[in-house]
Amino acid sequence: MSEITTTIVNGGAVAGAYRNSFNLQPPAGPSTDAEQAGNSFADMVREAATDAARTMREADAVARSGLADGATTQEVVQATIALESTVKVAVAMRDKLVAAYQEIMRMPI
Repeated sequence: MSEITTTIVNGGAVAGAYRNSFNLQPPAGPSTDAEQAGNSFADMVREAATDAARTMREADAVARSGLADGATTQEVVQATIALESTVKVAVAMRDKLVAAYQEIMRMPI
């Protein structure tokens, strides 16, 4: 047998709590590195994309150098592994961003 739980919530109290949430401030204390550097979420995503593109270009350059006998097999393998790892992380981030966007779009307004 399942239990049925009901809760009576005062609508005025909920509205007041919602209004008060706009006035919340973070606790005073040591700030994080991101706050000190002034980085926003968009800046962090931009930096991650830039780093991923740089890793891809470097791996491509090492692979081309390896074909021209300018890089050892070990260097080519390491660059390829770094490239594969970067692509996996980029795809995982993309999937999480798309999932978050879809979740936001499903929220009732």
